[in-house]
Amino acid sequence: MTVMRGELLALRAGHVFDGVDVRQSGMVLIEDGVILDVDFTGAAPPEHASVTDFGPDAWLLPGLIDAHVHLCWDGSKEAVAHVSSDGHETVLETARASAAATLTTGVTTVRDLGDRDYLTLALRDQMPPTQRPDIVAAGPPITTRGGHCHFLGGEAEGADALRAAVREHAERGCDVVKVMASGGAMTPGSDSLQQQYDRSDLRLIVDEAHRRGLTAAAHAHAVPAIADVVDADFDTIEHFSFMTPDGVGLRQDLVDEVVRRETFVSVTVGMLPSGAPLPPPVAARIAEFWDVVAKVIASGARVVPGTDSGISPDKPHGVYPHALSQLTELGMPPRAVLRSATSEAAKAVGRAGRKGVVRPSADADLLVLGSSPIDDISAVTDIHAVYRAGHRVR
Repeated sequence: MTVMRGELLALRAGHVFDGVDVRQSGMVLIEDGVILDVDFTGAAPPEHASVTDFGPDAWLLPGLIDAHVHLCWDGSKEAVAHVSSDGHETVLETARASAAATLTTGVTTVRDLGDRDYLTLALRDQMPPTQRPDIVAAGPPITTRGGHCHFLGGEAEGADALRAAVREHAERGCDVVKVMASGGAMTPGSDSLQQQYDRSDLRLIVDEAHRRGLTAAAHAHAVPAIADVVDADFDTIEHFSFMTPDGVGLRQDLVDEVVRRETFVSVTVGMLPSGAPLPPPVAARIAEFWDVVAKVIASGARVVPGTDSGISPDKPHGVYPHALSQLTELGMPPRAVLRSATSEAAKAVGRAGRKGVVRPSADADLLVLGSSPIDDISAVTDIHAVYRAGHRVR
């Protein structure tokens, strides 16, 4: 192996999942928070490297990526009230705790799709990288007056206001623009079945975001909203739940178009088991939604996991391992789950090449497990080490 001189870390494991393939007996060299080299020849580490050998049964893989979180939301029954009315320092403290809890589960990158008053950007500036995941930030989602999550501060209507909103997000340092294409259940007075923007507004938002170097994500529940979001060519579609007045109704033509365009679908998975039986109408609606997700997975769509963590007690920060288990239950093979949670998710959130892979020049955000996640995806909870920017944080 040819390496640069300097202080090096050498990590050895019996198995390496590099974000795409599984390799045997690998050694990863890290310098200054970046992967310098990856070796599968069995070569000895450089003499001046600090070596950690996790053993022949260990699995080394890229840090996991959650494509949809809300760090400023505290995961309580009163999450909306807290995020909308607590003071800035209180909400920032919630975000700090959320980020720390997320990192301990091996999630080293998150895409935050809805904060208040750009507080996630403040968190990113104030909290050292080794104490939090890398944050792909959306700031307050763009929404209509009084629309879904209007209390976060992102209300905008009309072409001029929408352009100004995207410009402000870009100038403040956001990475992605999130728009509420339909209503949502978390906001009093909002209706998930109602569209909030027409097709021309959605196209304007996407075009303006791309012109300014940002990606664009759309929250979409209602079928007409999903149709317009697909046509507007968003980078990712959140939820993709196909709600209708009569229940959940998948439209195969829209799924086929998403597959054709290679649009990413950030499916909302991962929740704590409730333990209590749900009312029959609620249980039936949830079962319909999981059937839709299973069909979307089977279609070959580019599915990535987004937990929506923080919005309720069954979605606390740190719930991500449940998301991966749920994807396997819905028909995705474990190897595909790992790809969706690493290299595919990195592409979806705009971090391709830097995150989600164990390759030279990628960030040294790594997860070491004690058993095979290919054989049993629940092995993602058998954590032996977590590295963020080359520093061991667990």
